[in-house]
Amino acid sequence: MAQAASDMAMDPLVVTATRSGETREDTPQVIRLITREELEQQQRITSDSSEILSNLLPSYAPPRQKMSGSGESLRGRTPLVLIDGIPQSNPLRPTGRELHTIDFSMVDHIEVIKGANATNGLGAAGGVINLVTRRPEPGSFNQHFETRVTTPTSEFDADTASYRTDYGFSGNRGAADYVFSMSYEDRGLYLDGDDRPVGVDNTQGDLMNSEAYDLFGKVAYWFGDDRRLQFSVNHYRIEGEDEYLSVTGDRQADIATTSERGDPPGDAPFNRVWTTGLTWDDYDLAGMHLNVLGFYQDYESLFGATDSGSFQDPAIAPVGTLYDQSMAETRKYGIKSSLTRDDLWADRVKLTLGFDVLRDETEQYLWLTDRTYVPPVDYTDLSPFMQVDFSPVDALTFSAGARYEYAKLDIDGYRTVAANNGVDVEGGSPSFNDTLFNAGVIWRPVDDWSLFANYSEGFTIPDVGRVLRGIDTPGSSVGDIENLRPIVTDNIETGVRYDNGRLSGELSYYLSSSDFGSRLTTNDGVFEMQREKTEIEGIEASLDYRFNERHRSRLAYSHMRGRYDSNDDGTLDARLNGLNVAPDRLVASWSADWTPRWSTFIQVNHAFDKDFDDSANGWDLDFDGYTLVDAAVGYRLPVGRVDLAVANLFDKRYITYYSQSALDSANADYMNDRYFAGRGRTLRVGYSVDF
Repeated sequence: MAQAASDMAMDPLVVTATRSGETREDTPQVIRLITREELEQQQRITSDSSEILSNLLPSYAPPRQKMSGSGESLRGRTPLVLIDGIPQSNPLRPTGRELHTIDFSMVDHIEVIKGANATNGLGAAGGVINLVTRRPEPGSFNQHFETRVTTPTSEFDADTASYRTDYGFSGNRGAADYVFSMSYEDRGLYLDGDDRPVGVDNTQGDLMNSEAYDLFGKVAYWFGDDRRLQFSVNHYRIEGEDEYLSVTGDRQADIATTSERGDPPGDAPFNRVWTTGLTWDDYDLAGMHLNVLGFYQDYESLFGATDSGSFQDPAIAPVGTLYDQSMAETRKYGIKSSLTRDDLWADRVKLTLGFDVLRDETEQYLWLTDRTYVPPVDYTDLSPFMQVDFSPVDALTFSAGARYEYAKLDIDGYRTVAANNGVDVEGGSPSFNDTLFNAGVIWRPVDDWSLFANYSEGFTIPDVGRVLRGIDTPGSSVGDIENLRPIVTDNIETGVRYDNGRLSGELSYYLSSSDFGSRLTTNDGVFEMQREKTEIEGIEASLDYRFNERHRSRLAYSHMRGRYDSNDDGTLDARLNGLNVAPDRLVASWSADWTPRWSTFIQVNHAFDKDFDDSANGWDLDFDGYTLVDAAVGYRLPVGRVDLAVANLFDKRYITYYSQSALDSANADYMNDRYFAGRGRTLRVGYSVDF
């Protein structure tokens, strides 16, 4: 009976990130469930987590193909990334590396809730991306082994080849079930569509010329048929090998930045993350479902060395000669709890109550000179919430909820770096509170059709680190800083769904606004934050068709535009740039099982041209779109399976969306240094076996 309950919990149609056990069809929000099959198809082509999400979510910005994903937004705003409900995002000091906290081979499926959402607490201004990890396969003991080699099609050598392997086992023994998996990947030098080395980002960190490994384990025990205790742990590390130097390109002449052999200054950038969770489920607590998750995350992120002006200090070295690099550290722990009853009033009312507690301790310091860059910040968040779903008749469902957020920052006094005048800043403990609401409705007028509308609010703290490290006025106090006020994002969406089992589609319109929002800009290699009124609106459409049991296709489209108030007069007079919104995108795919042994997969990803306002620094930030095609073929052997995949099939030479449209600096060297081309055609060969 324990196994039966486990199988029930594995049902991918239940979206655990909703906190009330809803299915996609029963929610008034736009939810995308990325299945295990879809993930495996993508992993035959690439192991870049940002690229996988971008291939599957047109409203997700095109990937940077770097260790840092700053600017990779969902619907133009930053999503909250979770692993089994445990927050990976670090809103107090975002590093842009939230998707490099787990290897996607450890992930079973992904739940994506689009639009501002307060259900999971701090940070979901753009929605929620919940990575649900692998679960035990049926049987007492199962093993999986996989290995892949990736190389540019133009050449194969030790410098440009990438290798990865993963191994795992899982099973059930009596009332216990378990999963263990480990992976290792060594990425080589990337080549662009002109067979030139792609430029290395020694400052933000790079995926190419790096090593990564992941250790993941999960064990659970059933106490009878209804109670389950689970412990999970994941340790992920990615580190650059620091074997290349960047060779500056020429943006105006369309000459991409490239790389050459060399020894960069400082230590190699890395990400190191420990994520631990303890979950208790009681599926029949007086007829209710109790879920309690206790978690802890230890996160370290080292950036590369640079002679940025923000690091200069004449007391240490002559201005312009000092190289330094920053380390961001975060420790998060907390409890997320919910209690759900779904059989009230003749099964027409579902009620969920919950209470969340979060403690976040964050700081950033300069690694080589041991200087404070961002002082230690302690953040405490207490949040009770309630959600109710009411179906007066079968064809109509109303939902409504509220979440109260109490947040407090504790910051001791500190001194800013010399580049910001080395001023003393008085500490303080500012606190904030707000009540966030959501309401929605689903109407099913006829079989297979449903109409939905939803309003929801999201809550996040601005990038405290950027605010604190940028203070340069003597006599400043933490308690007087207006930019520390929370960001509350309003999200309105409406749409229609159709699903007859063979053909399914969805069309939606959304409007996301914030009266005191956050907009990212860049200055001399440093991201800066502007607090302004912002608004993003868009249209999304998707169509899935199953020709038969062996042939399936998907077509998805996203259009969005974003505006902000540039002069604080209450009017949205300027367009958000590529650091804050994605281009319009169309993604099409077709998968086929021709025989029990042969299968194929092909996808086309088109990013449309997009115009932006002229740069204040004189740069052309308009985006020239591009089309990428990927294809894969698989063959099942008597033992195991062989896959062959080609990414960027037509070897398109293109400049990444981030490099074209997200940068805007008065520093010409900075703009030219980061004029990165995308990866050219690659061949990926893999073998996997389950035994």
